[in-house]
Amino acid sequence: MTAPANSAAFQFDSASEAETDRWGGCLAQVLEPGLVVALVGNLGAGKTRLVKAVARGLGIEPAHVTSPTFVLVQEYEGRLPLYHFDTYRLADPEAFADLGIDEYFASAGVCFVEWADRVTNLLPPDHLRIDIETTGTESRRFCLRAQGPRSSAVVQRLRESAPHEPPQSG
Repeated sequence: MTAPANSAAFQFDSASEAETDRWGGCLAQVLEPGLVVALVGNLGAGKTRLVKAVARGLGIEPAHVTSPTFVLVQEYEGRLPLYHFDTYRLADPEAFADLGIDEYFASAGVCFVEWADRVTNLLPPDHLRIDIETTGTESRRFCLRAQGPRSSAVVQRLRESAPHEPPQSG
């Protein structure tokens, strides 16, 4: 079953890291200032890999992008500023709020939050959630779900700019 074209959900499978990199580049082209992207997936699922691919698409050297596990947030300058959060080691979700997230979320940049399921109640109502499932050694399934009109528009632009028609379900 395929999702309706106007659906706020989009799913694609990636067979390799190179394919994930291509999808991340496509995502980078449709992002807009102030968007928050919530990344959810097991350890090693490819959350940081996707952020590196998006960074490259924003004109940021991907080798400079590292998981902010111990520093909680990394900031990068590109076509859009990229703010990369990791909430894995937070003992208390309120520590995330103490980082000044409201200022980041209201900025002209894009925010990627790894382990976002740990701080869901602190995310803005309109955000893009990406669940990443490991389906093989290098293969992954990415399920994007828009949580509001702004993120829905991003999902629609990604669907329209997709390099090929990916498998979808809805």
